Amino acid sequence: MAISRELLEILVCPQCRGDLRLTPQEDGLICDRCRLLYEIRDDIPVMLVEEAKPLPE
Repeated sequence: MAISRELLEILVCPQCRGDLRLTPQEDGLICDRCRLLYEIRDDIPVMLVEEAKPLPE
């Protein structure tokens, strides 16, 4: 089961409150403003800034 589109529409970056987009593999959410990747584990997005992975420049 993938993450629901309804959930994607309401989620925002916990750091800047900006929009998120789904990765092409649908295994994470990307904040382009903060350059962070929030992983999706077991169909649940991990929306903790401390757990986010920085994206390469």
